[in-house]
Amino acid sequence: MATPPQASPGEPNTDKKSPMTPAPPIISPGAPRFTPPNLQQDQIASPSIKNPIMLSPENGVKTGSPVPHLSTPPGPPVFTSPVQPAAVPFRTSPATPQPVAFSSGSSLPTSSPPHFPNGSAELQQQPPGATEESMPAGESPCVLFSAHKLLKHKKLANVPSLGFGVLVSPGRETSTGPQVIHRDPHRCHNCGAYSNLYSNILIGSGQWQCVICRNLNGSEGEYIASSKEELRNFPELSSPLVDFIQTGNKRPSFVPVTDSRTSAPVVLVIDECLDDAHLQHLQSSLHAFVDSVPPTTRIGIILYGSTVSVYDFTEESIASADVISGGTSPTQETLKGLIYGTGIYLSPMHASKQVAHLIFSSLRPYKLNVPEVSRDRCLGTAVEVAMAIIQGPSVDMSRGVVKRPGGNSRIIVCAGGPNTYGPGFVPHSYTHPNYPHREKTAIKWMEQLGREAHQHNIVVDILCAGTCPVRVPVLQPLANASGGVLVLHDDFGEAFGVNLQRASARAAGSHGLLEIRCSDDILVTQVVGPGEEANIDIHETFKNDMAVSIQMLSVEETQCFSISMQNKHDIKSDFVFFQFAIQYSNVYQADIARVITIRLPTVDSVLAYLQSVQDEVAAVIIAKRTLLQAKSYSDAIDMQTTIDERVKDIASKFGSQVPKSKLYRFPKEISLLPELLFHLRRGPLLGSIVGHEDERSVLRNLFLNASFDLSLRMIAPRCLMHREGGTFEELPAYDLAMQSDTAVVLDHGTDVFIWLGAELAADEGRSAAALAACRTLAEELSELRFPAPRILAFKEGSSQARYFVSRLIPAHKDPPYEQEARFPQLRTLTIEQRTKLKSSFIHFDDPSFCEWIRGLKAVPPEPI
Repeated sequence: MATPPQASPGEPNTDKKSPMTPAPPIISPGAPRFTPPNLQQDQIASPSIKNPIMLSPENGVKTGSPVPHLSTPPGPPVFTSPVQPAAVPFRTSPATPQPVAFSSGSSLPTSSPPHFPNGSAELQQQPPGATEESMPAGESPCVLFSAHKLLKHKKLANVPSLGFGVLVSPGRETSTGPQVIHRDPHRCHNCGAYSNLYSNILIGSGQWQCVICRNLNGSEGEYIASSKEELRNFPELSSPLVDFIQTGNKRPSFVPVTDSRTSAPVVLVIDECLDDAHLQHLQSSLHAFVDSVPPTTRIGIILYGSTVSVYDFTEESIASADVISGGTSPTQETLKGLIYGTGIYLSPMHASKQVAHLIFSSLRPYKLNVPEVSRDRCLGTAVEVAMAIIQGPSVDMSRGVVKRPGGNSRIIVCAGGPNTYGPGFVPHSYTHPNYPHREKTAIKWMEQLGREAHQHNIVVDILCAGTCPVRVPVLQPLANASGGVLVLHDDFGEAFGVNLQRASARAAGSHGLLEIRCSDDILVTQVVGPGEEANIDIHETFKNDMAVSIQMLSVEETQCFSISMQNKHDIKSDFVFFQFAIQYSNVYQADIARVITIRLPTVDSVLAYLQSVQDEVAAVIIAKRTLLQAKSYSDAIDMQTTIDERVKDIASKFGSQVPKSKLYRFPKEISLLPELLFHLRRGPLLGSIVGHEDERSVLRNLFLNASFDLSLRMIAPRCLMHREGGTFEELPAYDLAMQSDTAVVLDHGTDVFIWLGAELAADEGRSAAALAACRTLAEELSELRFPAPRILAFKEGSSQARYFVSRLIPAHKDPPYEQEARFPQLRTLTIEQRTKLKSSFIHFDDPSFCEWIRGLKAVPPEPI
């Protein structure tokens, strides 16, 4: 157990108390950072991100995401009305770009020109066992490259303003699921790479050649075949994505058990220092949480204030708890008395639902006349006790066999204020003379506690709510180091309740390791994601293994790694190879090795390269690299300038110079990229839309660990206008969408806004129908998202409407011809409607997209 540097003497008491006092909710912080090996130039330590990995193959072992009723709380009503595409020439942004295709006949991503095949569509020669199937269109791929071709010339390929990289989502579900193999993989004896569909096979001897290091390896006769067609029966030789699965029958001294005794528990750690209004919302959220939890899930309930109350499920008619002093870390004797006592502190929901409801109903508001920020909260001690309860006795032996829970256990802290008492505390006031030192000490202690939780496969999520500052810099390291998240909420109401349910239902694998191997031409320069550099000596097994190895803090579906790469030298070959291997233990106690192998063609032509660039993927990778350096508000302002310089450099390096001018025209092949970066520089991640630095810090941490879909939405909002008949038209996120007779939904990742025009709002019948349709759409857009966004609805001209207006590009300042080119829907308006729209805007100094890019001495790209 972590010990507080400021621990005061004294032995904690253990008393029985009944009934109990109230408990408030907490929020889960962001993720840590790590620097991968072999970093070059001015690399920065990357933040650690949560990685979800899930599986669902045969024989009870699941691949992909968990079954629906385990993964999210009850979803909102299904929205069936079609979304109409935006009018030409605006290109609507798909939720995810198309995956790299695996056959020349595959469908292409909308951001790639139709006459250029994607990624590995072109085969150097049909490898033995390589099938002609492509990934289904529209699926969520595990690997997204910023371009589907690589430039051979080092100087151009390594232009830092554009760069090259890949987003890897190790546990992302694919539409068809991966090929599942119940045997050990064949690995290169030299570099450790796995055999794959691009390996050359000598069918007479069964030897295979490694695509990474070109070493010839044996297969113990397994790949001996009469023809190359016969090799297609091996999934790893016919599919780019395979899962090697080893279940308990191959592990000596271990028996997999899936009943409630060994399922990963969820322990709620609840702040009991809440006022009545907050407590009522929290109780509603907690009761809904209990009703949503699967019956076999084991649950624990702990309250904390100046003491820690651990609820006992043996009492069926009264809320009863053991109480431990919160001023110091609990001693081993105290914990032993708790764990080996007669109380039951973890119980399956089917046996404890009534007791849990009773406990939550017994909570009472804070009674003392003390300001919220000054109330004693021993959050650190409470998490230590929760960890001890989850671990239980040091070894649980049954017939000589060690049982372990599947996946990660989870602690969910529901916090309404800062940790002001006990280990890891900070003073009540920022003006305390010793505050900077105490904060620094508290941050180190919380990070160490998070690391200890991670070592025991425990994820700590912190869900914060209310108006009291929770001191994010202190709590964030606890969530980050354990693989959890910290989320801020306005209150303990709807959004908090949904996130509480989704946090507990996230299937989390454990013992995750990501290995990145590339052709010798490619160098990995930076990794941003939910992990840290792995401290393992893989070279004892493979003497020339140059893999970048990352220890994943958690293995979940909602996260990804952003990996930046460079050419080491000019590339001579026609293809380069990338292999990503993810090893982890899933929630069903199976050991998984997921192997993804991709081959990309190399080209001399800059035009061919630019046409293969995936604007949205490139923007997300650029944004993650940029946000990594924005650790404070002043850093964020500096990063806005960095974005400006990046766009100027891309225009000068890859664009064409305007005749008789010093201006450069931005390349039309990547015309969407500058607009995405414009949204980034003025939005909540780098701009001044969000008021408090704690909020910006939480958003940045979430973004650095977020999946591609959520990352893209956090950069650039998606704008959908309601139409008669319940349909929606997708439009550019410009303020020209603020038409008084319409309703608009704006999805900005962590927030979804519903804007009702004044003219529409005046008609009660129409506005009620439009609002209902918009709310249904908003819920559907975010029904699987974690953290769940807050959904705000307001009318034109209201004070809250500023949240909506500030996220839209102010295109009303552009000349009419430019407005129509970039926002074609204007052409459908009458002269009267356009006049009314123009008169509704208030002048302010923010530049439009076209004004901004001209200010960078570049000509805006033509709209697609």
